[in-house]
Amino acid sequence: MSGYSKWFRIPRDIVFGWGCLEYLKQLDGKKAVIVTDKVMQQLGFVEKVKSYLAEAGIKSTVFDEVEPDPSRQTVKKGAKLMLEYQPDLIVGLGGGSAIDAGKAMWIFYEHPDVTWEQIFVPFTGVPKLRNKARYVAIPSTSGTATEVTLAAVITNRDVQPNVKDFTLSYEVTPDIAICDPELPSTMPPVVTANTGFDVIVHAVEAYVSVNATDVTDPIALRSAAMAYEWLPRAFANGSNKEAREKMHTASLMAGFTFTNTALGLVHSTAHQIGAEYGVPHGRANAIMLPYVVQYNTPAAAARYADVARAFGHDSSDPYEGTAKFIKAIRDLQKLLGIPACLKDASIDEQDFLNKVDMLAQNAMKDGSTPANPRVPTVEEIKKIFLCAYYGNDVL
Repeated sequence: MSGYSKWFRIPRDIVFGWGCLEYLKQLDGKKAVIVTDKVMQQLGFVEKVKSYLAEAGIKSTVFDEVEPDPSRQTVKKGAKLMLEYQPDLIVGLGGGSAIDAGKAMWIFYEHPDVTWEQIFVPFTGVPKLRNKARYVAIPSTSGTATEVTLAAVITNRDVQPNVKDFTLSYEVTPDIAICDPELPSTMPPVVTANTGFDVIVHAVEAYVSVNATDVTDPIALRSAAMAYEWLPRAFANGSNKEAREKMHTASLMAGFTFTNTALGLVHSTAHQIGAEYGVPHGRANAIMLPYVVQYNTPAAAARYADVARAFGHDSSDPYEGTAKFIKAIRDLQKLLGIPACLKDASIDEQDFLNKVDMLAQNAMKDGSTPANPRVPTVEEIKKIFLCAYYGNDVL
């Protein structure tokens, strides 16, 4: 993040609410590539998107081969299709994987000779986009908020262990975000829980970030409180339209904040757990959250107490407020069936112990670490990992 100014950058057009997918009928363009996955095909949303685009006079073709944690190979395959089809619109449809893959494909479509190493240089590595196409993001989960952010996460499967790399550039912030709660209403309870916790972590890490501002703070607190209130209801009854809309809006708002503040150690550590053990991103975030909060407390107790207050748990003492926040998070984990520690997430103990040094080193280098409110060492991150594995307090 630049030190010479503050900013608040989000997509120019954000459309949200039930039925807003029809906004596609109002788009200008000639040809679109829809980047998605097989699930969106099966649920019928791809055909719906194609139909709405057709009503706008836009021809479209589909790339539906995006896998969870999309690989460099998948990105290059999609970019090849774009180079052949020459779209002026790219539509990312699905969860974070589909939208992130579409962002990376967009880069290679507009700049075929750019290197992976270059695009992963934070803030300066991605060349200017929008020479050929604009990007439309349509999220199917209420969690990643990549439809409004500067990030795309791509997995390098050519190395062992696999590594998640990040583009961090406002160039890849979508031009249009279309956030229709009808899409996430198809999520099963376990996905609702995982992605919903991601919303809470996004908001909380944005609020305690070293880059937090007076603009991001109220949005972060409001989105955290909304997710805390409505996630249990969406989990209990996936057809609860009000709960679905509240969660989708909370996710959107949390995205507004962290794309302008960056995140912290919860994400840094969760990224490693996801890449190495396949734990879904939101679930890994949920497990790591209480342990990172304990570590960060000396530097951010007053801020965590603010979040607890937004949850309805007031306290005049910041450390007591932080303890109430941790208890609220652990109670919510239990309610949603999320493990309290990494050991309970079916991660083999000996394998974890063999790799914990490497996990800590990679977390230290993760792009989210610099915004953490407390500056860690590799040894401290290792301690956080070990405490999170066994369920011990970080003292």
